[in-house]
Amino acid sequence: MDESYTSLPTSHLLGSVPAVVKEEKNVTNYEVPEASMQIFPPNNAGRGYQTLGSPTEGFEQQPANGWKGVFNISSYTQYFNVDTDIVLNRLMSSLYPIGGDFFSKIDANPDLYGLIWISTTLVFVLASFGNCATYLMDKHSDSTTSWSFDVSYVNMAAVSVYGYAIVVPLAFYFLLQYLGSNASLVRFWCLWGYSLSVFVLASFLLLIPVEILRWIIIILAGAASACFVALNLKSYIAGSDLSLMVIAAFFLQMALAIFIKVWFFP
Repeated sequence: MDESYTSLPTSHLLGSVPAVVKEEKNVTNYEVPEASMQIFPPNNAGRGYQTLGSPTEGFEQQPANGWKGVFNISSYTQYFNVDTDIVLNRLMSSLYPIGGDFFSKIDANPDLYGLIWISTTLVFVLASFGNCATYLMDKHSDSTTSWSFDVSYVNMAAVSVYGYAIVVPLAFYFLLQYLGSNASLVRFWCLWGYSLSVFVLASFLLLIPVEILRWIIIILAGAASACFVALNLKSYIAGSDLSLMVIAAFFLQMALAIFIKVWFFP
């Protein structure tokens, strides 16, 4: 009888303490595989997911190397990472041609924003102001002259400005590489791009319908731009006997200035 009472469940009674039953279990030791956290969505050019903490790939996408980087837009984003203060500072430096320290200012962060923005601005300024200046000169000599917009000014401005800003620095880059001098194509594009800013300002003054004054303005603008390019190029290739290239850069800028005057402001 006593044994039947002791077998009754007592866990529901107040104040009762259940007996501790010691059970032996067979514990199997196993190792949990290391978790591999991954980033979603994959942004590594279609190569699958990225592993978090990988030494070769991280959150920041690296530009592609070699010729693949030429056709990869992300390769050029670093050259547009500039704000308004930086652009204005570089514009002011381009208007101070005798400084010769432009490469030291852009050494940490050369940009292509100035090249594209200034070149595009100059194209529209030359096309519009060139038509206005031609009309004013014709109106000054013949009062019966009527206004007409010459669309060919736009085409010539685009071909000449974009062609000069891209091809000339490219030619100097390959020539310096051929002569064994270290050169940076992006820095050259940056230099020549900002050198065109003085022609944007000069175009406003070239609206004055006085021929001799126009020639003075364009020669001064060309000389300022030429000195800016030549002196900075000289400081960049210091230690190399390449003074002929500095002279060539100077006269190319002067030739561009004369071309602008003759074609767009006749």
